[in-house]
Amino acid sequence: MIKLQHDNARSHVAKVVKTYLETLKWEDLPHPPYSPDVASSDYHLFLSKAHGLANQHFRSYEEVKNWIDSWIASKDDQFFRRGIRTPERWEKVVASDGQYFES
Repeated sequence: MIKLQHDNARSHVAKVVKTYLETLKWEDLPHPPYSPDVASSDYHLFLSKAHGLANQHFRSYEEVKNWIDSWIASKDDQFFRRGIRTPERWEKVVASDGQYFES
């Protein structure tokens, strides 16, 4: 079964999107109303990318595109699995039942 956790942006919670996800039989994991600090992409994927971008300077869109393509290609499957299968943070969010907590 595929488990999906996305934020509560209007485009993600629209009826047409919810209906489509139901047809796919994906499990939609709960997400607090506003908590960008628990988005898995923020603390794994983008954090790693930010470190790689630290001393980069681009002069064109093509340079940016080439850097991103190269960066993604340099990551192995385990890199992406670690980001997806690190449940501690989202389990804490689910256990809090939408209540605020300190990280």
